[in-house]
Amino acid sequence: MLPTYDRDYWLKTMDKIAHPVLSSLANQQLKQLMPVEGTLDDRGDYSHLEAFARLVCGIAPWIENGPDDGEEGLLRKHYAELIRTGMKEATDPSSPDYMNFTEGHQPIVDAAFLAHALVRAPKELMEKLEPSVKLNVVEALKQTRNRKPFFNNWLLFAAMIETALFLFDEDWDPMRIDYALKQHEQWYVGDGIYGDGPAYHADYYNSFVIQPMMVDIIDQIAHLSPDWMDMKQTIHERAIRYAVILERSISPEGTYPIVGRSIAYRFGAFQHLAQMALQHRLDDSLKPAQVRCALTAVMRRSIEIPGTFDDEGWLKIGLYGHQPNLGEPYISTGSLYLCATIFLPLGLPSDDPFWQGEEDWTTKKAWSGKFIPIDSALY
Repeated sequence: MLPTYDRDYWLKTMDKIAHPVLSSLANQQLKQLMPVEGTLDDRGDYSHLEAFARLVCGIAPWIENGPDDGEEGLLRKHYAELIRTGMKEATDPSSPDYMNFTEGHQPIVDAAFLAHALVRAPKELMEKLEPSVKLNVVEALKQTRNRKPFFNNWLLFAAMIETALFLFDEDWDPMRIDYALKQHEQWYVGDGIYGDGPAYHADYYNSFVIQPMMVDIIDQIAHLSPDWMDMKQTIHERAIRYAVILERSISPEGTYPIVGRSIAYRFGAFQHLAQMALQHRLDDSLKPAQVRCALTAVMRRSIEIPGTFDDEGWLKIGLYGHQPNLGEPYISTGSLYLCATIFLPLGLPSDDPFWQGEEDWTTKKAWSGKFIPIDSALY
């Protein structure tokens, strides 16, 4: 067994990103301390829920399945408590850090990322909540129902919220889930990729939102309906193929194509590849270690450049350092924490093959003259 150097680096990077958000929220100081960088004046209405929900969405598998012992175990337990306290503060109307679930459309998005975190960590982030906190969380999720999502990937936000309510054993709406899944089937464009609404967009939304949510939703609810069960294998096949495409997009230097909107989410562009590694659903052509090495290269390339963080440790808008021009109008400081979804494989134990050995990824092999498997479309 090789040293877990990469895992240590991932944990250190995760800690650097997560600490300001979770410690401030647990101390009822998130709105006081977190800057809100962005171009629209209303981003302060949404940015705090964005930061909390997106961050927790990424580290939830580690919270759920990480070790109990040693230095990492202590860190995991500490963050689990911070998150549960954060849930209390975010959903308690009397808290100074009570978050907006009711006004505007943006809360539909980030209530869904919070719901996704709950789905990824039901024991730690659902069952261990105090009863009053659980009631507040459920109420916060339900408050998003009075606004309809847009006719694109947003349908999955409504579906993910209902999936979490199902797991809470609350009243849930199967129609919102059914509509989202079947509409995305209509938007499938081929070779493992869905359109973002009726049109195909050359961006990373298949990884930011579409495929991770479709996989986790169908895994939770497929058994409840024969037609959902019929969809499950196809969703998985497409997900496996799209992970291959993502892995092949990582250059030998750890860079990747700068295409589409929301590029300021940085390495959140690889959430789906990270999820397939977490769930042991990588294609046979991909060794877990090569995916780890590729994602580590991306992480290092992005996070170590000066300007990524401000002097207090908060993320700043950009892809490679501080590049505020790369933030669309809807982007603010909180939005950036979707980058934390790269950390999903921390939910795998340190002796998992993902963390063992060194292996070049596809483009690094190819551009050094080594053997790589020939690529082919799914169908």
